[in-house]
Amino acid sequence: MDTGSLKEFILLIPVILFSLTVHEVCHGWIADKFGDPTARATGRLTLNPIAHLDPIGTIMLFIAHFGWAKPVMVNPYNLKDPKKDMIWISLAGPGANFLLALLAGIALRLLMAFGSLNLSGLLGSSIFAILILTLQINLALGIFNLIPIPPLDGAKVLFGLLPYDMEHHYQWLERYGMVILLALFVLDSFTPFKILSIILWVPANLLSYLFAGRSLFYFLNILNVLLGV
Repeated sequence: MDTGSLKEFILLIPVILFSLTVHEVCHGWIADKFGDPTARATGRLTLNPIAHLDPIGTIMLFIAHFGWAKPVMVNPYNLKDPKKDMIWISLAGPGANFLLALLAGIALRLLMAFGSLNLSGLLGSSIFAILILTLQINLALGIFNLIPIPPLDGAKVLFGLLPYDMEHHYQWLERYGMVILLALFVLDSFTPFKILSIILWVPANLLSYLFAGRSLFYFLNILNVLLGV
């Protein structure tokens, strides 16, 4: 691992841990507000990242910059309207990631507006790099988790939106969801069929324009310069 990659790895650790933690805490917090105390009872309403880490999902975030955490358990029998409430509970995690990306984007806009793009010194370049990584990781987390394939949040949103008489037609996805996701990752990594990259980075680039005023690839180029990659 070269010096630039090592710097990125060190800066990624707090960004990933914080982003995953906020994602899961928001799932649990909304579920708690809707009447299900399961997350609180199982210790998931905590900002301690250890309570939320999924080994494979965390490794994927370091390798591919998208991934997942250990899902917060929800007992639908505690909800007043399980079908509708699960939509909002499922959207809470990605919504929190988009909010973090928006805050990072606003901070980047302010730094550039006040002529602070040429940040010097270890502290200044680290702050700028962390903001870029926060933008990138949270856009990737939010978009990836909205893909309608189990066990991702997008599948729960889909099941909540479907009428009861249609929902059972998609239950087979729960058995093969992880296989489909792994297949998409393999295709993206080792073949010309970059389906997952298109799903993730096209909307991420558009949201980066909206949140930060520049494309995500623009910021990633700056990141490479800051890290000496």
